[in-house]
Amino acid sequence: MTERQDLSTALATLVEGMQFVGEAGSGHAVVMDGGPGFGRNTGTRPIEFLLVGLAGCTGMDVVHILRKQRVEVRSFQVAVKARRAEKHPKVYTWIEIEYRVSGPDIRLEHLEKAVTLSATKFCSASVILGKTAEIVHKYRLENSEGTREGAFHIHS
Repeated sequence: MTERQDLSTALATLVEGMQFVGEAGSGHAVVMDGGPGFGRNTGTRPIEFLLVGLAGCTGMDVVHILRKQRVEVRSFQVAVKARRAEKHPKVYTWIEIEYRVSGPDIRLEHLEKAVTLSATKFCSASVILGKTAEIVHKYRLENSEGTREGAFHIHS
């Protein structure tokens, strides 16, 4: 039986206590653990990886799209905040994604187009998490005209 090319894989192996080493199909590994009282706090909580994945997914999309628009990106960060439901399953119910971008010729229109394409078309993590959470997109843009902060209203 051959493995399907579109099949993603992951493996989590117990080390000790509640500490696991997770390995993705790409061969890269991460340490996971529970917080005090459940684990020994030696690694990231598994649920937190959803937010890290979201930040990386949309970040890569936005930078790639900006570069395709021939826009110079000097610095770029994606900060994510989230709230979870109070009862199990404690899914994310609200997520704020803030894009912190600087470059001399980046215009708000460039950034908004890139973020919208990521949120509605390319970032699978955003689309999946958007099924249970309200996602708010904010920005802090520094360019030759100064610094602007605000929010995007994205319609999917």
